[in-house]
Amino acid sequence: MTSLARSLVTASGRNLPVLALGFRPFYLAAAGFAVLAVPAWLLIYTGKLSAMPGFNGLGWHIHEMLFGFAPAVIAGFLLTAVRNWTGRPTPTGPSLGALVLLWAAGRVLVVTGPVAAAAVVDTAFLPALGLAVALPVWRSRNTRNFKVIGIIAVLAVLNATFHLAYLELIPAAWLPVAYRTALDTIALLITVMAGRVVPAFTANAISGVNPRRITVVEVLAVGTVVAIAVLDVTSYWWQPPSAIRVSLLVTAAVAHTVRLACWSPLRTWRNPLLLMLPLAYAWLPVHFALRALAALGLSPPAPATHALTIGAMAGLMVAMMMRSARGHTGRDLRAGPAEISVFALLQLAALVRVPTAAFAPAWTPHAALGSGLLWTIGFAVMFIAYWPALTRPRVDGRPG
Repeated sequence: MTSLARSLVTASGRNLPVLALGFRPFYLAAAGFAVLAVPAWLLIYTGKLSAMPGFNGLGWHIHEMLFGFAPAVIAGFLLTAVRNWTGRPTPTGPSLGALVLLWAAGRVLVVTGPVAAAAVVDTAFLPALGLAVALPVWRSRNTRNFKVIGIIAVLAVLNATFHLAYLELIPAAWLPVAYRTALDTIALLITVMAGRVVPAFTANAISGVNPRRITVVEVLAVGTVVAIAVLDVTSYWWQPPSAIRVSLLVTAAVAHTVRLACWSPLRTWRNPLLLMLPLAYAWLPVHFALRALAALGLSPPAPATHALTIGAMAGLMVAMMMRSARGHTGRDLRAGPAEISVFALLQLAALVRVPTAAFAPAWTPHAALGSGLLWTIGFAVMFIAYWPALTRPRVDGRPG
């Protein structure tokens, strides 16, 4: 870390430890929001709460999971990781606090309105995050990480598209294009980041394990996700033959399954904090397989969506949140009862929600309630368990 970065982190950490590094406030914000947002959606889903201004109930639920919860986790991770990747400072102290407040203001305004103000404030967050991440990457000429900035930029455009469609400033048909492509973008982010961290963490943690990287598998894993995203974007103008879409989805499912097998996931079973990563990633090929079934008319779309959002996205995010929070607060990289409980509850939430909707649709309302309860308890446990670590100085006395 540069001397400037060290001095900034040290100063902000002395004044308010929760603003010492990006992972601290954003991980807490993401967990706290997850505890509130899903019960609110369940109340809307069961007709006990009216929809939010400018959004119908389902629209609010989709938007807040893709453009509220997920960006908070992404922000916490990147604002911390980029500092390590580049040796350059990222926002801390008041500037970090302002970024958190911008995110929080978006969440509040989406609920309370006015809808135009909500759109302006909410769409400002991802560009602000992108700038905060891009500056140190650019100054360090760390070209390897430009792709992450590109993914943030794509999410920012899709969020703006979502709002514009709801405000009827562009055709409403852009709304499903925006959220489907946002799901693809999340899948691409998972593909890129997991491909970087899972094999590396496995090789570093387990003696004698050498995860393989097969070029053709890597190209197919990344390329099919990009191709699926392109098809979803262009679906506004052109619907491809079903055979093309199904072929891409099946290829993606196979490629990601083979990719996961190459990482020797079974060798991680003695290390629960590490095992969480391949277990969550395993939902990604399930997502593509279920999308293929949906394209063939053999399954509704919702199971594929929840395999990605609950199983892969939330599973990987909580695993990385807990791992990085423990590491960056000076704690051992091991899973205790709290970490195992959080991850297990989220995986149970996915297991309750996904197969039921796919194969026993009559039970979907009960599965949605059960899954939402498991999700809420899981994130509540995480919020409570990690509050002390994220709001106090590092246990080893180091800055951060």
